[in-house]
Amino acid sequence: DIKWDSSGSAFFQIQNGQILKVNLPSQQTEVFVSTSELTPSGKNPLNVRDFTFSQDNQKLLIYTNTKRVWRLDTQGDYWVLDLATKELKQAGKGLPESSLRFAKLSPDASRIAYVSEFNLYVEDLTSGQIAQLTKDGNRKLINGTFDWAYEEEFACRDGFQWSPDSKKISFWQIDANQIRDYYMMNFTDSVYSQVIPVEYPKVGESPSPARIGVIDLASQKTTWLNIPGDPQEHYLPRMEWNNPDLILVQQLNRKQNHSKIYAVNVSANEAKVISEEKEETWIDVLSNWENVYGLTYRHEFKWLNDKKSFLWFSEKDGWRHVYSIGLDGKETLLTPGDYDVINLLHLDEKNKMAYFHASPENATQKYLYRIKLDGKSKAKRVSPELFEGTNTYTISPSGQFA
Repeated sequence: DIKWDSSGSAFFQIQNGQILKVNLPSQQTEVFVSTSELTPSGKNPLNVRDFTFSQDNQKLLIYTNTKRVWRLDTQGDYWVLDLATKELKQAGKGLPESSLRFAKLSPDASRIAYVSEFNLYVEDLTSGQIAQLTKDGNRKLINGTFDWAYEEEFACRDGFQWSPDSKKISFWQIDANQIRDYYMMNFTDSVYSQVIPVEYPKVGESPSPARIGVIDLASQKTTWLNIPGDPQEHYLPRMEWNNPDLILVQQLNRKQNHSKIYAVNVSANEAKVISEEKEETWIDVLSNWENVYGLTYRHEFKWLNDKKSFLWFSEKDGWRHVYSIGLDGKETLLTPGDYDVINLLHLDEKNKMAYFHASPENATQKYLYRIKLDGKSKAKRVSPELFEGTNTYTISPSGQFA
């Protein structure tokens, strides 16, 4: 796997215990983070599973020592490397080994938040002081992540987000107290088999109700968002901050054929519907611009026009297409035509162009297409004609390289 530099002029790879930077178009490779810089004092070098940059690109969050949770190894240890001073610090010191999940640096890079054993924590990166934000978490009351059903149905795993001003954290709480356990047998991790209970709603039984809380970090007060509808009969698969006082939330009914997008004013705790879709059959809520089984996948709202609108996938006209939906509810079809958009790869707002995978003529193949964001143009194939078959692209943030 590669990670693009924010400028789009280079990408990073983990190789031989180091992080390499490949500059483009020369493809000249340099060591960006050496093995010695990834070695804590008195310990062995970190085995890097994944890494992310802070928004100012001055810090590197390193994920290591991982354990599998259902499908993916989403539990482990996190370290923060200061790229200027080369200081390497472990996050969550004192918490159980390999217990941290979905750690994220705050937008201002001063703090880090993470989940450990079903509770949320925030840590000051300068002082190392850790504050436990939720104290009621357990296997049946889940804070900041999800139960088995939410992962199975919607690929939901990462269950909290920073506000854009770094002053609040929003998170899901899943109440599985009324869900009966299904017992699985683990024959592989020990000489003796182990019984593993899983909260699992069988067909006909109600799923776990979910709610979304917003924690003000200064006061550590939690506000539960006032979203209409019975939590026992609805899902909340998607949430995203638009600004420090506005959160968008997708709500889906239990039959999964009626979707609403709420704009929630956090201060007033008022929610209003800005978009709604109904189907006789079923609505696919998965975001078709990322790999849903990627380690850091979460359902996102992809913003446009200085966050005045967002991208949305829908099959409402019989084809999977990309729409633009404004905060005022105005909707525009961006990819008209008799074809399915397989997944969105890149959005070039400057040149008003979108790039995506599609195959209008043969559903067993895949090609790169682009289209103008005017809602009128036809999609144009970018993959050369001689590249017949299945083609997969990863496009740089600048749109210059793939």
